Amino acid sequence: MKAKKKLCIAVTGLNAIDSPGPGIAVIRGIRENKQHDVRIIGLSYESLEPGIYMHDVVDKTYQIPYPSAGSEALLNRLLQIHEIEKLDVVIPNFDAELQNFIKISESLKGVGIGTFLPSLAQLEARDKVNLYSFGKKHNLLVPADRIIYKVDDLKSVMDQFGVPVVVKGKYYEAFVAHTLEQAQKAFYKLQAKWGLPIIVQQFISGTEINIAALGDGKGNTISAVPMRKLYITDKGKAWAGITLEDKSLIDLAKHFISATKWKGGFELEIMRTADNKPYIMEINPRFPAWIFLTVGAGQNQPDALVKMALGEDVKPYTDYEVGKIFIRYSWDLITDIEAFQKVSAFGEL
Repeated sequence: MKAKKKLCIAVTGLNAIDSPGPGIAVIRGIRENKQHDVRIIGLSYESLEPGIYMHDVVDKTYQIPYPSAGSEALLNRLLQIHEIEKLDVVIPNFDAELQNFIKISESLKGVGIGTFLPSLAQLEARDKVNLYSFGKKHNLLVPADRIIYKVDDLKSVMDQFGVPVVVKGKYYEAFVAHTLEQAQKAFYKLQAKWGLPIIVQQFISGTEINIAALGDGKGNTISAVPMRKLYITDKGKAWAGITLEDKSLIDLAKHFISATKWKGGFELEIMRTADNKPYIMEINPRFPAWIFLTVGAGQNQPDALVKMALGEDVKPYTDYEVGKIFIRYSWDLITDIEAFQKVSAFGEL
């Protein structure tokens, strides 16, 4: 019998809350490959991220500096962890941390830690702030938007686009505003949480569809699985969804990957109008929280990313199961105050 390959993989995004990070779903996908003997290292920012305490999913957790601390602080912390754990691969799962991880990816490679991330240029090109011009450049349908820095600019934008409009934070969150007062409230809320600028986007009515995909960095699509949301939370997050059979959606993902030579996982958030036009609302530069559905449908994107981060050749997936449904659920995880105190005091558990 062939010996299992031992791997130590570090993963961020352990906040399995009502607006969950992708980390737990990514880990579940990695653990599905029974040919690997995997030790999972959680990388957390907060002491109450549920994944820290899910010991059947995460073997050990270390806290890392907030993205605002910069790439050097992150590198130093990861090197400390690497000395203890001998990491093989690191998979970041938050938009706000990607820039730092990309900046240090070559340094990580130098000590034997693999990553599989887009370049800084790729990351910046699809940013919400640049999305409209990105769409025009690559012949993709994107709603018109305006980037604003002052709340006073909202009125002229709403006069231009009509109502409602979508008011978006530069990293996360979006609110549909039907009145100027609602738009102003959303502006202040997003500014306080994520800073400036604020993106105001033309509202597109239609069916919400998401595509989780994986590019090899050379223009080839390793995997693409489209999903329609069946149940949406008040934060706009999919709490249930179903895989779709639609060649045009797969072709859209392939066109994006071919045009950008995207390296790594990403998600296209699409609004398909009544006349079947697929407007790209956002391009998230990492796996979505529902990524485990791709595993259930037969295309294990987290496992494929790990293999590519290790330098292995991965053949593109060709089929997936249509009609696979995911339903997210919550349960109460019971732990001891000593565990929480240990994370808070020492930054590891």
